[in-house]
Amino acid sequence: MRALFRSALLALALLMTAALAQQQLALPGTTVIGSGTFRWFGLTLYEATLFAERDSFNANNWATTPLALELAYTRTLAGDKIAVASADEIKKLGLGNATQLRAWEAAMKQLFPNVTEGTRLTGVYRPGQPTRFLLNGDPLGEIADHAFGPAFFAIWLHPETSAPKLRSALLGKR
Repeated sequence: MRALFRSALLALALLMTAALAQQQLALPGTTVIGSGTFRWFGLTLYEATLFAERDSFNANNWATTPLALELAYTRTLAGDKIAVASADEIKKLGLGNATQLRAWEAAMKQLFPNVTEGTRLTGVYRPGQPTRFLLNGDPLGEIADHAFGPAFFAIWLHPETSAPKLRSALLGKR
């Protein structure tokens, strides 16, 4: 049993090291701020990891600093469903106007791929720049609207998120 536990810990450490190395390429100088699991009706959908520059990251003012959020999926999900759910969450938070919400949903539907267990989808945010996305560490595309980034990352980081436990874990609060 101990050997199995040690193997699981080693695998987790290697996974986190690999994820950090990928994020260093996407956003140099970053470190893991926090990570957690997103569950829907008891089913794990993805493991999320937030990366940022620890010295400049402020949990209460996160939209002012560069950051990356990696979602490592544990289930098969359709890209268009991910886009619709993302747009719905942004709308629930009261962010964006009707025109922006339609444009953002359309852009996400065009950009987000279908995912399977093990797929890593990473969003990279730099204030005032397009929001870039990576698929398993490789460039996927971007959404140019500068207002999109803060609205998209608010899904996980806004105080009124629908996943407050995950938010706490991502912000390094347990």
